[in-house]
Amino acid sequence: MPADIPPFPQGQDPDRTIPHRRPQPQPQPYSQQPFDDGRTRQWPQPEELGPPSAPPTPPVTAKRGRGWIIALIAAVLVGVVGGGGVWAASVLSGGGTQPHDVLPGNAVAYLRLDLDPAANQKVALFGIARKFSVTKDVFSGDDPREALFKVFREEAGDLAAVDYAKDVEPWLGDRVGFAVLPQTSEDRSGENVVLAVQVKDESAARAGLNKLGAGTKESGSGIAFRDGYAILARTQAEADQYAKAAPLSQNERFAGDTDALGEPGVLSFWADLGAIAKNVGEAQDAAELVRNGRVTGALRFGDNYAELTGFVSGTGLKSAETETVPVKLGELPATTAAAFGVSGLGDIVRDQWAKLRQAAEKTPEGRSLTQSGEKYGIKLPDDLVTLLGESTAVAVDREGLSGDQPNVGVLLRTDPAKAREVLAKIESAVTEGEGVPLLVKVDGDGKLAAATSEDYAKTLSTGGALGDDETFKLAVPGADNATFGLYADLDRFEQFYLDDDMRPEERANLQVLRAVGLSGRISGENAGFTLRVLFN
Repeated sequence: MPADIPPFPQGQDPDRTIPHRRPQPQPQPYSQQPFDDGRTRQWPQPEELGPPSAPPTPPVTAKRGRGWIIALIAAVLVGVVGGGGVWAASVLSGGGTQPHDVLPGNAVAYLRLDLDPAANQKVALFGIARKFSVTKDVFSGDDPREALFKVFREEAGDLAAVDYAKDVEPWLGDRVGFAVLPQTSEDRSGENVVLAVQVKDESAARAGLNKLGAGTKESGSGIAFRDGYAILARTQAEADQYAKAAPLSQNERFAGDTDALGEPGVLSFWADLGAIAKNVGEAQDAAELVRNGRVTGALRFGDNYAELTGFVSGTGLKSAETETVPVKLGELPATTAAAFGVSGLGDIVRDQWAKLRQAAEKTPEGRSLTQSGEKYGIKLPDDLVTLLGESTAVAVDREGLSGDQPNVGVLLRTDPAKAREVLAKIESAVTEGEGVPLLVKVDGDGKLAAATSEDYAKTLSTGGALGDDETFKLAVPGADNATFGLYADLDRFEQFYLDDDMRPEERANLQVLRAVGLSGRISGENAGFTLRVLFN
């Protein structure tokens, strides 16, 4: 990876409590992760900030004692999105004990929500919240949690007798964390979730949580306290045990991954993919691919955008030893409205074909795909490697987007002649042997463009300057060095999702959306990513 790409800043910001005294940090698209030999790996990250999707938590049964969990989590989550700017800079503090400092260290998955993140996160978050009517108008007052609590009290009948000012506000802190623990041989229910809620007063918290249905004889759940947090578990014995266990922050794999992530933002998550696969009883071949895999990420905010950033590490599905070239989405035509691209897939398929085929053939869909390829003379993996080549990009042009035949095409950086032969086989398979060409093909210098029209195929093969577009640059950080990426200018697609029958409020909220972008880089067994949503 190029050495001139600056790393995403690590650690805490000493000036985070005084946002009015410093400018917003300049774009820094990459974070750091150490190689095994001590060198530094840079992870693709957002320009300032940065879920793969958050790991799923086991289902929770709808029995008494669990409703308070849902209400509390939702209140914290929506409070983050709906602050509406009612908090002054004087409370933009951040820092302090985190949920992973009190939750058990044997967790296989972890999710954290923070109402007290770094100051730049709050300022950006509240600016975005004011753009949407649901967060601009509904939440008001000095405490967004109170407004949320009222909403959920109306929805949950068993909370009608709970008074926020008396029963919740005196003890509720700013942070909440979840830990999913490994299943035991005695318990295969898949519900072993532990909750840590930051509290300001243990006595008040116990009384308030009891009133919410936690820690009572009727619920059967337990409450224990540790370093300013209430630990909530299925039983009192478990709560006591977890409050004394070595914390997740002392788990070396977790600590290393979260340190590499940098600023944890408003929401962060971590999961041990191998442990999860083992817990849910995944097929051995599939589990082997993620035996040492982990996923780590954070939700962060910047001026007029929100982003999910992170990385996947330690998987058995690794890229080639040679450095993968960038996918170069920025070299697509400047009129591109949407695009997706990935490079290095050909190398991965060639090097990992035995594992991929073995895993695929354990599913009906995988067996059917292999049989179809053999039927039409498609040689696997050779033809697939040829087609994927150095990189593959699919693009949709904004010109003619509303017409009967929009300009859609694929740009393959590979041997044009060989790729034509493979495409002919695939077209034959798709059209059931009728031989009807689906795409117009135009050769370029070491690439093949196939599109719905000859003009657009020529445009794709020639290249362009999408990378100079301001919206693209903001939506796809680090695009010049990304080995996979996605881009969609949502303003160009409004005609397809803005309905004339919509209420003005709904229409206005959708018009706030500007663009979405994804960028990342695969290196060895690791992949970093940033998913960003832009707002008008």
